[in-house]
Amino acid sequence: MDNVVNEEELKLHDGHDDEFDDEEAMMDENHPMWRSERITLNSVGIDIGSSTSHLIFSRLTLRRQGVALSSRFVVVNREIIHESPILLTPYVDKTTIDTNKLGDFIHEAYRLSGLTPEDIDTGAVIVTGEAVKKKNAEAIAALFSAEAGKFICATAGHNLESILAAYGSGAVHMTYHEGGDFTVMNVDIGGGTSKIAIVKEGRVIDTCAVEVGARLIAMDENGVITRLEDTALKFAKMAGIEGLKLGGTMSEEQKDKFAEKLAESLFEVLERGKLSPEVADLLLTPNIDFKDPIHAVMFSGGVSEFVYGYEKRNLGDLGAYLGKKVRAKTNQLAGGKIALRPAEVRIRATVIGASQYTVQVSGNTIYLSHPELLPLRNLQVVTPIFEQKETISVTEVKDAVAKALARFDADDIDRAVALAIRWELGPSYPLIRTLAEGLVQAMKGHIDNGQPLVLVFDADIAKLMGNIIERELIPGAGIISIDGIDLKDFDFVDIGQELPDAKAVPVVIKSLIFRNTEHGRGHHVKQ
Repeated sequence: MDNVVNEEELKLHDGHDDEFDDEEAMMDENHPMWRSERITLNSVGIDIGSSTSHLIFSRLTLRRQGVALSSRFVVVNREIIHESPILLTPYVDKTTIDTNKLGDFIHEAYRLSGLTPEDIDTGAVIVTGEAVKKKNAEAIAALFSAEAGKFICATAGHNLESILAAYGSGAVHMTYHEGGDFTVMNVDIGGGTSKIAIVKEGRVIDTCAVEVGARLIAMDENGVITRLEDTALKFAKMAGIEGLKLGGTMSEEQKDKFAEKLAESLFEVLERGKLSPEVADLLLTPNIDFKDPIHAVMFSGGVSEFVYGYEKRNLGDLGAYLGKKVRAKTNQLAGGKIALRPAEVRIRATVIGASQYTVQVSGNTIYLSHPELLPLRNLQVVTPIFEQKETISVTEVKDAVAKALARFDADDIDRAVALAIRWELGPSYPLIRTLAEGLVQAMKGHIDNGQPLVLVFDADIAKLMGNIIERELIPGAGIISIDGIDLKDFDFVDIGQELPDAKAVPVVIKSLIFRNTEHGRGHHVKQ
C-alpha cells in the first residue's frame, strides 16, 4: 500500500489544483511564500471499534486552493509517520471496555511514534460499531481526547463511519478515476456491524448499517466462548444453532452455519431487494434507497483482510469463516455483474478516512478579535436559512438565526455555537452590513453573556464581516469569523489556534448526529 497520496490521488480532495506539480512541491519549506501558502500539521487518528483498536500518526500538508488567494486550504499530501499494532479491543466484561488497557496501548503507540501529545496539531478519536453502545463509550472518547493531543474528538455513528470507510478504502477516489456515472458500493465489515456506502462522482450518496459482524461471538485460545452479543443469539436462532452460551464452545459445523447466515443476511441487504423480517430487524439505519446500477464492490474493515486473503490466522472470532463466505457470495452479487475491486486500505480505512474527511483549514480572510479566544472545542453548528436576495433585511436574518437556534436546541446562552452562513450575494458592503446587524441582534443574549460570536462562511467574506462587527457594531466583543469551511446541519467543530505563518486556523469537523444520506464534503460535481 502506498501511504503517500500521489498526484492522481489528489483528485479526491476538494479544490485539487491541476497546476500543482512536483517542482513546486520541492519548494524550500522555509521560504516565506511557501509558509504562507502551505501548512504542515501532525495528525493522529484513533479508532476504537468493537473488535479492534489502533492509531495512525500522519503528517498532513495542506495548500491554499487555486491562484485567487482563496482562504480555503486542501490536503495535498499525507505521510504516514507511524502505524500502531492492531489491538483486540479489551473488555472488563460484556458491557465495559477496559480503559486502563487502552490507555497503556495509546501511551506505547506515542512512544513508538516518537511524538508527544504536544506535537499533535489535529486528529480524531473515532469510537465505532458495538463500542458505541457500551456504557462507557463517551468516557472513552473523553479519555482519548484528553490524552491524545489537540482537537481530538468524536464518537462516530453508523452513517458517518460508512462515509469515513468509503474515503479511506479508496472508493471515493475510484469514482473520480473511473469518471462518468461509475458507482462503487463500499462494504466495511467489522466486529459487530457492517457499514455500506454508495459512492458516485466523488460523493457518498447513500449509507446503511446492519448488525452483521465477525466478533458477535468471541472465543479464547481454547475455543471457549468469552463474549456473546445479543445479536449473536438472533443469528443462532436463524441458523438453527442451539445451546450457545458463555463458557460453551462451537463446533466447526456450527461456526460454518453461523457464518453462512451472517453472509446471507448481509448480501440480502447488498442485493437491495425486499428484506425478510429477520434481516429488516438487523438494520441499524434506514435501508439503502439507491436503486441505480452499481459497477463495483469494495470491502474494508477487519473482515476485509480475510475477504481479500491477506489474513489467515484465527483471531478468536468468526472472521476467517465470514470472510470466506463473503468472498464466495461476492462473485454472484447482482448475477455476477458487479466487479470486486481491491481496497487501497482495508482494516485501517475508517481512521485513514477521518483525516481526509474531517480536517479543514480556514485562512487568509479570517478575522480574530482576540487570539486568546482559541482554541474552542465542541461548538455546535447552527445553520440559519434565509432567502439569498438583494432586498434582504435585518429582521429576516435575525428571525432565521432565532429559528435555527430553536431548531437545534442551541439557544442556551451559556455556551457558544458556530453559525454556519451560506452567502451568495458577494462582498457588497450594504448587504454584508445588513447581514452583520441581523447576526449580532440574534446573538445578543450569547454576546451579553460573554460568549464569543463564532461565524463560519462558505464565501470569502469573513475578514470584512469581522471588521464591520468589531468597528461598527460591538467593539471589544469576542469575534471569530472564518471562511472556506464546509459545514452542515448536525456538525460540531473544534477551531484550533491560529497558525502564524499562514494566518490560518485548523478546523476539525465532527458529525455527532447523523443523517442517512450524506454528500462528500466540498466536492462539486458537474451536472
